[in-house]
Amino acid sequence: MIIIAKLSWPPEEAVEIGKRFKDMPALPAFLKMKGPFIFGDIDRGIQSLTLYEFDRAKLADAVEQVSARYVTYFGVPGLTYSINVWLDVGEALSMVGL
Repeated sequence: MIIIAKLSWPPEEAVEIGKRFKDMPALPAFLKMKGPFIFGDIDRGIQSLTLYEFDRAKLADAVEQVSARYVTYFGVPGLTYSINVWLDVGEALSMVGL
């Protein structure tokens, strides 16, 4: 399974976001991070996308760990974020009995 996390902030907050990111603790071994991948959008500011891969048995732990990471950014003006669990096609098919 994966969690896809998106983060958005105004360009003037880039240094603060960078400082908070650098101070985060390491992830537990069961959670593999790809990214963050970053781009600028003239209308929405700086955008970040991060993928977190984990075994389905660790779903609750993964959501807790990833959510705690994004709490780190609370208080940064103009910041928005989303965290969503995505299923691979096999997991989605098994949910409908296939």
